Amino acid sequence: MSSQVSPKTVTVEPVRAAVEDAKPAVVTSSAPVEPPVVETISEPVAAEPDTKTTAEPAAESAAKPESAKEGGAENPPTPTRRSVSFDKAAKTHDGSPLSKFFSELPSVFEATEWREMWGIELQESETHVQTSIVLEKFLRANNKDVAKSKAQLIEALKWRKKTQPGKLLDDKSFDNAKFGKLGYVTTHTTASGAKEVITWNIYGAVKSVKNTFSDIAEFLEWRAALMELSIRKLDLASATEKIPENGPDPYRMIQVHDYRNVSFLRMDPSIKAASKETIQTFSMAYPELLKEKFFVNVPVLMGWVFTAMKIFLSAETIKKFHPLSYGSSLAGEIPEIAEQLPKDYGGNGQDLKEGTTVMYTAE
Repeated sequence: MSSQVSPKTVTVEPVRAAVEDAKPAVVTSSAPVEPPVVETISEPVAAEPDTKTTAEPAAESAAKPESAKEGGAENPPTPTRRSVSFDKAAKTHDGSPLSKFFSELPSVFEATEWREMWGIELQESETHVQTSIVLEKFLRANNKDVAKSKAQLIEALKWRKKTQPGKLLDDKSFDNAKFGKLGYVTTHTTASGAKEVITWNIYGAVKSVKNTFSDIAEFLEWRAALMELSIRKLDLASATEKIPENGPDPYRMIQVHDYRNVSFLRMDPSIKAASKETIQTFSMAYPELLKEKFFVNVPVLMGWVFTAMKIFLSAETIKKFHPLSYGSSLAGEIPEIAEQLPKDYGGNGQDLKEGTTVMYTAE
């Protein structure tokens, strides 16, 4: 999807932190981030760290894997990137950081020959709502510094052009033995009608640390595909309202990292390497997509992980992390959708296996 001009022995992630903010080379964001044990982006200051039980991913056809499933039903076709929602009343060229950032887009597109970002075809018009949402996230990740925001956007667009994360989600079936049951995405609706998207990483389901984390490139592709799925659930491409310049960002997700049955006595080299790469990549490619990150079923001995994460993440991102000793405590942290959460997490909702996940090879 595109356009031509536009982690039994594992390590963990911190807990509570707008797919997935580790400090990237050029950022300060809240992209889904991954902790030192696997990934500390979605998402991101410029990086983001954010947590499962035994939930089963949608089974695949023996002959041919099915596309991402939700509750056993095949997901609707991937929405085509579209340039909708223009705010005709919006002021243009007003000298604000956002306006200045818009004026830099022609050179950004020239440098990258790519426009697609999170399913959105970036436009040069300041009245284009979806583009303004993307740019505002990059600005917030860089304290409104236009030059730094531009540099990060260029890097992110080049990464998307090379990696094609959207196609990883749509076309690739990941090794079920390595990644099956490790990640899910669920959506919930609050009493006020607001949507909450949760990305779940169940590291207690890892069967082999070596198999899952040794191939860093493969692990990162799986993680990116899951992040893209989360972003599609946010449906930024259909957004009709801009992010208030100095107001709250409504276009963010929650991440949960579950470490039940995981041993944190040591940091396996492969986990450390995969975590570092994920943190750096996600802080760069998915800024300001993380609302909060919860680390559940976290043993006391896991405190070292959070200490280590401070090396990679910004203070603002760390504030979004919330470690919880018991999974059942999660409902109390998200009261608006508490009843909708799975029973293992204090609610009365469906099991995670009923959620959506990426495609996997047949078992």
